[in-house]
Amino acid sequence: MLTITQALYDQIVAHSREDHPDEACGVVAGPVGSGRPERFIPMLNAARSPTFYEFDSQDLLKLYREMGDRDEEPVVIYHSHTATEAYPSRTDISYANEPGAHYVLVSTADTDGAGEFQFRSFRILDGEVTEEEVRVVDAY
Repeated sequence: MLTITQALYDQIVAHSREDHPDEACGVVAGPVGSGRPERFIPMLNAARSPTFYEFDSQDLLKLYREMGDRDEEPVVIYHSHTATEAYPSRTDISYANEPGAHYVLVSTADTDGAGEFQFRSFRILDGEVTEEEVRVVDAY
């Protein structure tokens, strides 16, 4: 289960809407071993595409160095889908290389009639996708 604060949830959704029609992407870092997302880090989609996202390699290197210096790890890796449901694509699955991370997808397309966006979380391990419950809390 992903437990995330309302503030972080809102920031991820806002970033997804701001970057629409391109896919948004970013990370929420937390203390190593805690599993607790704390620090919102929106990233630039280097692909600038409505169907694909890519972290800029220099930005990603800088981020991992910074997280290392702060004893943090990526707890949530998020991106948006602009025209499809919030479910990992084959490309998303192939790029999932953080076994401990929650992979959050926000769809800015109303694909299910449930509203203007979907917010879903997945674990992706060795190509296997498992959806998990998302619990939004006021604070930890």
